[in-house]
Amino acid sequence: MNVRNCRKCGKLFNHIAGLPICPACKEALENKFQEVKKYIRENRQADIREVAEACEVEVSQIQQWIREDRLEFAEDSPVKLPCENCGEMIRSGKYCEKCKRDMANNLSHAIEKPKLVIEPPKKAQPSGNKMRFLDRDM
Repeated sequence: MNVRNCRKCGKLFNHIAGLPICPACKEALENKFQEVKKYIRENRQADIREVAEACEVEVSQIQQWIREDRLEFAEDSPVKLPCENCGEMIRSGKYCEKCKRDMANNLSHAIEKPKLVIEPPKKAQPSGNKMRFLDRDM
């Protein structure tokens, strides 16, 4: 049993996986996420600080949801984050489409495909059941 203190409220809970926060705080965080999502739908031109203030959520939490691909902003939205590889501004995730494509290509080239091994044909064994002697003492 893995007992931990909740990172948000300090209460002890049985930690299984994921963020080290208790089930009550997880539920509250999910409710905040739904609130932020609704606010963004209704206010498409709001920037990230405006959303954070209106929904009483940390800017870093909103950025985390964007990096996790849980939130995505419209094309004309002022909210964008830099790609973690090249710095291009993106609406959601960690990497821009070009960097994702490049990484996928690099991985596919890094994995060597198995080569077909052709075995040489075996020589035919002499037919018949002949007896052979190594030492002939007669």
